[in-house]
Parts: sequence; structure tokens; C-alpha cells
Amino acid sequence: MDNRAIGVFDSGLGGLTVFKEIAKHLPGESMIYFGDSGRAPYGTKSKEIIIKYTLQDIRFLMSHDIKMVVIACNTMSAHSFDIVKSILNVPVIEVIGAGASTAVLETRNKKLGIIGTSATISSGTYQKAINKLDSNIETYHRACPLFVPLVEEGQEWWDSDIALRIAQEYLSPLKQTGVDTLVLGCTHYPLLYKTISKVMGEEVRLVSSAFEVARVVKRMIFEKNIQRDEHCRPEYRYYTSDSVEKFEPLCSTILGWQVSSAQKVDIEKY
Repeated sequence: MDNRAIGVFDSGLGGLTVFKEIAKHLPGESMIYFGDSGRAPYGTKSKEIIIKYTLQDIRFLMSHDIKMVVIACNTMSAHSFDIVKSILNVPVIEVIGAGASTAVLETRNKKLGIIGTSATISSGTYQKAINKLDSNIETYHRACPLFVPLVEEGQEWWDSDIALRIAQEYLSPLKQTGVDTLVLGCTHYPLLYKTISKVMGEEVRLVSSAFEVARVVKRMIFEKNIQRDEHCRPEYRYYTSDSVEKFEPLCSTILGWQVSSAQKVDIEKY
């Protein structure tokens, strides 16, 4: 038994899609969420800055004595996972492996589309992970750098005409390739699900890694026997590096329950 919390973090709000799925799979576990909205998006930044920010985020979470780290961000997973895993003595879960394995199982014609931040796409991490599982799969990729700031602006933008026009610009070339499955290679992107699906068409399956990551977390918790005492009430704590007033309503919308206790963090101290 281990009553410490699971730490989940992202460059902003997107990792809440992962947080929510973990809460569904492990309702008895306490969790801490940190969203670095004040420095988002990470996907347009250099590898060195992404690693620097990731390590600061990790140091903040570890200051809360957590028992597991979930990197709920594809950009950070692509560039920082190996480093983080090598320096921590707690289990570390990333999102790319889960998303890749799900996509390989979903495709029927072995043509997979991948969308993500510029940093994630340029890393080639998804393509490598997919082809390691099935070398016969053709992958087509596209960076969608405006999607993250669009999500961070608020719910009213997610299904807007502007979002649709941006999605059409980004996704039309992928649609023309004949992909039957599209990997949402950023945890922000499921919040644009309706808009992305409208452009790609109902016949194209959209894969989010959030569900699979939650399954990995649950399996790891029980394999290592670090599940929380079922008689202890779980606690959720939320932190952001930006405005709490902006974070709380969006957090509540994404999670589906009221969040009114978020705290602002000066992440540069870490």
C-alpha cells in the first residue's frame, strides 16, 4: 500500500484529459495536477527548453512526495521521457507508447495519420513507435501548432468557425492520403474532437492516448503494489503557472466536476 498521490503534468490544460481517465480507472487514488499554462505551448520551443521546463515541472511535483509521475504531454514525452526515467526513483508513464499501440490496433488499411505539435512531429517519435510495432504501416504526419493555444483560449473556441477553418487548413492534406486512423498526438487535441472529426469524416477513427495511458497507470499501480488504502479518502489537488481564475472554469469543464481550489505556482523557482 502507498497513500501518496500520483503526479500528472502537462504544458497546460490538455493533460486533464489523461487525469480524468485515470480518475475513472482508479477512483480511490489521490492525484496532483500541474498545468504549465503560463509557458504554453511547449511544442514550438527547442528541445533544450522543453527538457528544462519538464525538469522544473518534475521538481515541483516531487516536492509533494508523489509515488508516480505521468507525463501527460506528447511533446515532453518525445523529448524528455528517457531523461526523466533515468533520474527518478518512482515509476514514470508517458503517452506516446500507449497512443501508438492503440493506433496500430485500430487501423484497417495500414495508413495512419499523426498530428501533433511541431516539436512532437519533428522528433519522429510516433512514427518510430508505430513502425516498431508494425513495419508495414504507412505514416503521414502534420504539425498543428495553433491547436494548443486555441484550446487554451477557452471552450468557446473549440467548436468555433475559426477552429474549423484552421483544422481544414491543417488536415486536408492528411485526408487526401486515405488514412483511416488519425492519432491525436497531443493531449490538448481531444478537446477539438468534434472539429477534427468534422474535417476528417466519420469514417476516420480518431485515437487519443488518454484511455490507454490510464490502463497502463492502473496496471503499474497493482504490479508494484502501491495502490492506496481503500479506507483512505482520495484527494485531488490542482496547480497552474497562469491565472487561477482562467484555469478553474476550464478545468471544471474538461473534468466534468467543480474545481475551485487551484493554486498558482511560480514554476521558475524549481
